[in-house]
Amino acid sequence: MRPSGRTLDQMRDVSIETGVTKHAEGSCMIRVGDTHVLCTATLEERVPPFVKGTGLGWVTAEYGMLPRSTTSRMRREATAGKQGGRTVEIQRLIGRSLRAGVDRVALGERQITIDCDVIQADGGTRCAAITGGWVALRLAVNKLMKVGDVTSDPLVDPVAAVSCGIYAGQRVLDLDYPEDSEAGVDGNFIMTGSKKLIEVQMSAEGQTFSREQMTQLMDLAEKGVGELVGLQKAATGA
Repeated sequence: MRPSGRTLDQMRDVSIETGVTKHAEGSCMIRVGDTHVLCTATLEERVPPFVKGTGLGWVTAEYGMLPRSTTSRMRREATAGKQGGRTVEIQRLIGRSLRAGVDRVALGERQITIDCDVIQADGGTRCAAITGGWVALRLAVNKLMKVGDVTSDPLVDPVAAVSCGIYAGQRVLDLDYPEDSEAGVDGNFIMTGSKKLIEVQMSAEGQTFSREQMTQLMDLAEKGVGELVGLQKAATGA
């Protein structure tokens, strides 16, 4: 039995609320169980220097956790004067994951920045940030298309992410913190709506895993991502 009482292939309750901030071109609050992440999209008619003059657009991301998103207060990284290695790794993951679903030629030479702020953490924050980040991106692109600044939809496929792992010897979908902290194997799976893989992060902690087990976890992830994509489309009217 899982600590939450869920079945092995059952996601936590997921909700996506859109339009939660006044000024951002796209925004949502995604709640995956007790993990809550605010995602906003900001559109700028400029690109980084390494993209300038190419005619290509750019999608990037920033990620952060609020001081009391966890059981004890974390110090704000701004007060330390630099971001931690985990933060940098996650925001790079979010950016490259979202870019995998974007036709950068169709986007044109402009940048969309996705900000992902963890309000409350209970495992799977990076997966929630990627899933919610795509929703914010979709809403921002919808505005571009509505005013005619973009004529061809640059979002070629939804992007979502979910964790899977081996907990108490059993394969489970969508780990919460009690499972994540005790899992023998933990993986994050980033996929498109057409079930193509973008990135897989898997590691063993206290036990190894076989190729067969990895395939079984990928099957679980495919099920979870399919559910998340359905929620993304419902939230954005896609």
